[in-house]
Amino acid sequence: MKEKIKIGIIGTGFARTAQIPAFQTLSNAEIVSVASGHLENAEKTANDFGIAHFTDDWRETIEKDIGLVCITTPPNTHQEMTLFALERGIAVLCEKPMAMNVAEAEEMTEKADEKGVLALIDHELRFTNGRRKAFEILRSDKIGKVMHAKYHFCNASRGDRNLAWSWWSDEAQGGGALGAIGSHVIDTFRWFLGTEISHIFCQLSTHVKQRPDEKSGELREVTSDDETLMILRFADGDLTTDATANVSISVVEAGNYQNRVEFFGTKGALRIEDGGEIYFADIKENVWKQIEVDLGEVPSNMKVGGWSRGFLNFSHELVEALQAGKTEIENAATFEDGLKVQEVLDAARLQRWQAEN
Repeated sequence: MKEKIKIGIIGTGFARTAQIPAFQTLSNAEIVSVASGHLENAEKTANDFGIAHFTDDWRETIEKDIGLVCITTPPNTHQEMTLFALERGIAVLCEKPMAMNVAEAEEMTEKADEKGVLALIDHELRFTNGRRKAFEILRSDKIGKVMHAKYHFCNASRGDRNLAWSWWSDEAQGGGALGAIGSHVIDTFRWFLGTEISHIFCQLSTHVKQRPDEKSGELREVTSDDETLMILRFADGDLTTDATANVSISVVEAGNYQNRVEFFGTKGALRIEDGGEIYFADIKENVWKQIEVDLGEVPSNMKVGGWSRGFLNFSHELVEALQAGKTEIENAATFEDGLKVQEVLDAARLQRWQAEN
């Protein structure tokens, strides 16, 4: 067994608030390099977290004798970085969405299979204590066969019209709510229900149509969506019969942050909130009752919530698997899972009804 796993981080957004703090709680892991497209961001991150090496060339990070690279960059960069790492036999944790399209995802999956290394997609919500418990409850027949599901995600992270134009505003770079949040939604349904999405209808909207350029202040067109609405149908499986779902995603809604998934079955219903809180409703009682679950604590330098709790749990299992030389982790999203999600994302874009038409 390897004594310590050396890790390289590419990207300084989500990595700062979840990945780096989580890995630094582990005695069997060490972050040895951080890369960013902006050298000042890489340097600040390295200084803030005591990381020895920083760079604005992601290839340097991958070539730093590491065992794992975490790719937390815009989706249009995932394929090149992933293939570069896999060619060198380095394990990859790739942010979602996996790629820009199915063709890219297929090439990444084929290369991972060829190299035989651990290659995962960062769907960390699978690892929250609440979602794990809910996963078991669904399989216990407590709510019966699932007839319908709902997913509601909303915040105002893109609601401020003065927020500068960035890659998130650019569909060509993989920006938008469908990829960023919709990928999590699709993975959530596939994992919980153990079946595929057979039909999809999607409406994408761009409510904030222009944003100021970060340097010049001139308004630039926003080409990505800030609201995604989907209607889904699932293939029949052990937990589903003629099941449907509706999805509402918005990143321009004021009010309380919400990340909620609900399953409605023949015997009752199950609701899982952002942090992993679980509620059950018997079909004869029509009232939600909370199910006790230990949500877990997070370090003070991590944002409290499902994403942090999930990644903290995930990081432990990830490093232990690498130490043991494993190429898979139970319940972790594989590249094959990422490819399946990408197929649905591509289908959503083909089937979408443009709100402006």
